[in-house]
Amino acid sequence: MTTLETRNVLTGAEHALQSACGHLLGLRSPEGWWKGELQTNVTMDAEDLLLRQFLGIRTERDTAEAGRWIRSQQRADGTWANFHEGPADLSTTVEAYAALRLAGDPPDAAHMRAARGPILDMGGIEASRVFTRIWLALFGEWPWRRLPVMPPELMFLPPWFPLNIYDWACWARQTIVPLTVVTACRPVRRLPFDLAELRTGREPRRAAGGGWERAFGVLDRALHRYERRPSPILRRAALRRAINWIAARQEADGSWGGIQPPWVYSVIALHLAGYRLDHPVLTKAIKGLDRFTIRDENGRRLEACQSPVWDTALAVNALLDAGTPADHPVLTGAAAWLLREEITTTADWAVRRPGLAPGGWAFEFDNDGYPDIDDTAEVILALRRLDVPGVRPAIERGVRWMSGMASSDGGFGAFDADNDRVLCTKLPFCDFGAVIDPPSADVTAHVVEALAKERPHSPELRRGVVWLLRAQERDGSWFGRWGANHVYGTGAVVPALVAAGVDPGHSSVRNAVAWLERHQNDDGGWGEDLRSYRDPAWIGRGASTPSQTAWALLALLAAGERSPAVENGVRWLVEHQRPDGTWDEPYFTGTGFPGDFYINYHLYRLVFPISALGRYLRRDTPPDVR
Repeated sequence: MTTLETRNVLTGAEHALQSACGHLLGLRSPEGWWKGELQTNVTMDAEDLLLRQFLGIRTERDTAEAGRWIRSQQRADGTWANFHEGPADLSTTVEAYAALRLAGDPPDAAHMRAARGPILDMGGIEASRVFTRIWLALFGEWPWRRLPVMPPELMFLPPWFPLNIYDWACWARQTIVPLTVVTACRPVRRLPFDLAELRTGREPRRAAGGGWERAFGVLDRALHRYERRPSPILRRAALRRAINWIAARQEADGSWGGIQPPWVYSVIALHLAGYRLDHPVLTKAIKGLDRFTIRDENGRRLEACQSPVWDTALAVNALLDAGTPADHPVLTGAAAWLLREEITTTADWAVRRPGLAPGGWAFEFDNDGYPDIDDTAEVILALRRLDVPGVRPAIERGVRWMSGMASSDGGFGAFDADNDRVLCTKLPFCDFGAVIDPPSADVTAHVVEALAKERPHSPELRRGVVWLLRAQERDGSWFGRWGANHVYGTGAVVPALVAAGVDPGHSSVRNAVAWLERHQNDDGGWGEDLRSYRDPAWIGRGASTPSQTAWALLALLAAGERSPAVENGVRWLVEHQRPDGTWDEPYFTGTGFPGDFYINYHLYRLVFPISALGRYLRRDTPPDVR
């Protein structure tokens, strides 16, 4: 690249960064936080209508607006997918179809016929996932006896016993407990129609499992026999314990864990247990859904979760990377809000770490029961760069809690320590979504980066670095648990290793740089399709996106690269910026459950490019100053 070309890239990057920062500053709330939309797929909206139908509170307005949104997301082949330009998903399409029937769409309408054909081709209702068939069972469209059993007596298993509720990841735990109530009650509230047109009449062909799968198949058959005549005393006690456990974990905003699955199942479970709709717990729960509802010209849709703490920490770090003064009122106001969001109460995480003092941050506005390690690391990285009253004690508490949540192998999961019992994944009930929370490279990397700044000589830092080095894939990349995918993992790990003192010339860093350069697209950007979670052929491959291009650049810049790959990546960001300062990113680059559930974080397209451009333009500035 010539000197003139380099100068043009620098000039373009400066203009792009200024414009992007202006756009980001304009998105800040008066209270000091940022929150981009957290977009998922239409199962959220379909299940919301089904929930309201089950409770008898579905309104014409909600139904019409949700129906309009669901129809707008149908693809040309008649199906619905779990992410932009992804493959057809049977269960999502079944749930969308059922919701549109609720919205009054006749089965002989063209768009309904277009959906029905692929549903039948993919195996019909019979081949849909367990959670979809649970929703159908609530309305008599699938027999309860043909679902795997999860008895509420599970509540009596002690924390040291295999398959106790604390062996499950926090999001799965909060979902499984209410489902034990629902599946024990086996309610049926008929729809004004049936879905016979979605049945093939054939049992799906399932791959024969061995080992644990076969053992759990035997266990499931035994549980079905028990379910026909459970011990009345034991069942009543188990249901009582489950209901009390659920009610005790409702958050201030009415949710459970700030996420959709445990929220809706907890509402149904409590309702079946005798809670009236005007009970304060259910009133708060149903009203709380409004806060997660977006209404616009496209209709009505629900966010599966909200991410204000995460988004705010990322925004603060991005603006600081861009050179915004640390005493800027926007940054000090954001810091004050983050300090108010600190969680200083003990919760489920203490089951595995009973002697650990609380301190940390959650993802959402109201999720005091489940602070998470990833958010805590990112908040620490943001707050330590600001000089505001009360910041140092909060950082100290956060670092202590975060360090104490290390798993036995030195890595870090998202919510719990040593939540890695793979037996949970073998149950017939678990055919959708991650159900355990083992250490991941991206979370461990964020913790390592925070500890490198705050505890540079700590044993937790050393063990975290060793964990990351051992977790590197043979091709030089790292798997990304919470973002897509190897580009995200690699983009997180390389800056963390360098911050922790690993020399940029170390073979692990060099191999990562080589992997990123090999997977740069011809247009200069980076992208990785979410199908890479299931099909290795997609690893590192996909349409270029702003967030993934920024992740790759952050890794290359941390490794000290001044290569054509960096210049071309920066040029891609400059050339694809919108006039208003942000970027278009229809592709989903966030991950809820690898292989099953994905997220389009609408702020990712802005905060990560700002960080990348800021670090590119200030790459000669010492890291501690950045």
